[in-house]
Amino acid sequence: MFTPLGLFKAIACPEGKECELVTCVFSHKGNTKPQEPQQAPQSNLAKDGPRLQEPAQKRRKVEHNEHTGIPTVQPEMTADRRRDAEKQSHRGISHLHSVSRRISPPPAKSQLHEREEGIKANDAATPTSTAKNGPSPLRRNVPKESLNPRMLKKAPATHSVRSSILQKLHTAMSTLNGKMAGLKDNEKSSLVLSPDELIVMALDEEQKAAKETPSVYGNVVKLRIVKFQKMSLEDWGKEVLAHLNARYYKLEAPKPAQPAKTFTTGMEEDEEIAISRMLRTELKGKEKFGYITSIPSQEEIEKAKSGIEAAQGWEKCDRCAGRFQVFPGRREDGTLATGGRCTYHPGKIIRPVRKATDHITGQADAYFPCCNEPVGTSAGCTKADHHVFKVSEAKRLAAVLQFEETPTHNDGKGPRKPVTFDCEMAYTTLGMELVRLTALSWPGGEMLVDVLVKPLGEILDLNSRYSGIFPEHYANAIPYGSPVPESTPAKEKGDPMRVVDSPAAARALLFEFLDPDTPLIGHAIDNDLNAARIIHPTIIDTVLLYPHPRGLPIRYSLKHLTKLHLERDIQMSGDKGHDSKEDALATGDLVRHKVVEKAKVIKRAGWTFKHHT
Repeated sequence: MFTPLGLFKAIACPEGKECELVTCVFSHKGNTKPQEPQQAPQSNLAKDGPRLQEPAQKRRKVEHNEHTGIPTVQPEMTADRRRDAEKQSHRGISHLHSVSRRISPPPAKSQLHEREEGIKANDAATPTSTAKNGPSPLRRNVPKESLNPRMLKKAPATHSVRSSILQKLHTAMSTLNGKMAGLKDNEKSSLVLSPDELIVMALDEEQKAAKETPSVYGNVVKLRIVKFQKMSLEDWGKEVLAHLNARYYKLEAPKPAQPAKTFTTGMEEDEEIAISRMLRTELKGKEKFGYITSIPSQEEIEKAKSGIEAAQGWEKCDRCAGRFQVFPGRREDGTLATGGRCTYHPGKIIRPVRKATDHITGQADAYFPCCNEPVGTSAGCTKADHHVFKVSEAKRLAAVLQFEETPTHNDGKGPRKPVTFDCEMAYTTLGMELVRLTALSWPGGEMLVDVLVKPLGEILDLNSRYSGIFPEHYANAIPYGSPVPESTPAKEKGDPMRVVDSPAAARALLFEFLDPDTPLIGHAIDNDLNAARIIHPTIIDTVLLYPHPRGLPIRYSLKHLTKLHLERDIQMSGDKGHDSKEDALATGDLVRHKVVEKAKVIKRAGWTFKHHT
């Protein structure tokens, strides 16, 4: 029995003197109940002198219930209680309610398994949607948060002020959400937020104002509340859709196309070229990171060819890591590769940056930007007709097409201007091959070479998502050096591209503008040089010019560097792929940005430019 609270002391016990309970909650006035010994009053030691202290009570016996495992404390057994216990043992305890009551046995393991399977089946039957135009009300990973301002390192106002503003903001949003729910429109039902989602949206809105505009935080949020109060349901639907896409689907709102900003240094061209030679990248010692600095020998090539023959065409897929067999020149039945269709994620894994509030809201999961699915939940979101592979070993690359060093020109034209170039690659039965080569003069950016390239192997995948090359480009292309016809199928979209017959022909065109001491500029230039099979001693690689803090092989992307240092957006065409001309121009401007920094350093050191007359 639990300790009585005395709530029924005014009511006589129904059992009267027959009550056998040790501690009864009812009154027993007039009954002979065992009385607790009264504690002697404490006296002043100075008057009464020292008193004998009662012996310390023994520690209560603790037992464990054999059914529940919960420890129970047995009360101290006095003489009167011992006599009562003996009476009950003689009379039996079958009449007690606690004994006569039925006790349900614990469920068997099989029943627990059936319950778990039923719960999993119900969860699997719950529909989830990843539609970006109208997400389902049942969305994944909705955090459970209370309507309490999130903790910030530097709060723009006191907690009470933020709480008051947050309440009003949530109320305005709730009103609009209720109106949206009242429409009972199936097309807009996906825009009706659940209570948890509504709280998260209000918290996101308040946190955004607190972090981005702390100096005018109060005014910004109040204006936002007024805007919600006057907002139409159509505009509210757009707000909800933008919020859901940004938080749950990791989608950014489309940005209008903006003209590329022209980068200027304020320096003379010959001054920029002179400083660029000081930014040369030394490749010796970086061979393990993919930079090839010497031509493979014929013995190495023969060894690579014998290894290819022994492998009988078996390769590892560069996308899904599956094993498949490839047939250069096609198999007798016309098959290029085995293994069926390839299922993969085209986007690289994005791991969100840790935040100071992760211990409250939970750290965001790593996800694939292509479909915004968390890592480990699916094998892939994209299917391709073939598996593909990539070759990075120098001797295997040379077995397909031998490398060649930049030749020296004795034409009396003097040193050539630096060149910035970019290549696009596609997957073929021989690995990843060159399909487009673009070269610009530096620092002016004039076009030198821009050609399509017919690869040596049969095409498995043009890799259009990144290369920007589609079958129609080859269908509409004209041979390099031929005049442009008056009317072509692609004339209305601009002049068709020129095409050369092999990577070696494209390499020869580039060599016309290079000498061994001509700075050749590129981003992750090892990939471009290996695709074109070029050994060039004087290069400037923006990957090494702007190194990652953790060093190679980790590299910053060209898109990131361009946005960070040039405030320019590139590679914004989505599935249309990259434009090698745009990438080459951005790479050249990144070098010019570094030239400006270098010029400031050498001028402070007392260097001056001496112009030749």
